[in-house]
Amino acid sequence: MKDLLFIIGSESDRKNIEAGTALAEEKGLSYELVVYSAHRNLPELSDFLKKEEENFRVIITAAGLSAALPGVVAAMVKKPVIGIPLVSGELSGVDALLSILQLPKGIPCATMGIGKQGVLNSVHLAERIINC
Repeated sequence: MKDLLFIIGSESDRKNIEAGTALAEEKGLSYELVVYSAHRNLPELSDFLKKEEENFRVIITAAGLSAALPGVVAAMVKKPVIGIPLVSGELSGVDALLSILQLPKGIPCATMGIGKQGVLNSVHLAERIINC
């Protein structure tokens, strides 16, 4: 079982998450990084999570703009999910932040700050969850 699963919505988000994967490596946390969009390939995301959820302890998702990915993932799994709003668009990530924060009851998703500090804090929080 790996410690972390990072899910990003597009290949262009990879550079935004690199600080988190580097921190995970520094802390000795095992991880996998996959690219699935809640908008562009939802059936594939769903299939992946059904098959692979049990292989990870914590799921970290990162998304910008409408930031549907964290909420969609949190609705599909029972593992802890951490959502990171990425800096993008006219609102520089504020829209993504609000989308992740305002999920309906029963869809828990820890929400980090916008951008790099959120990426880094997601790994710190995941480590705390794992070590509980």
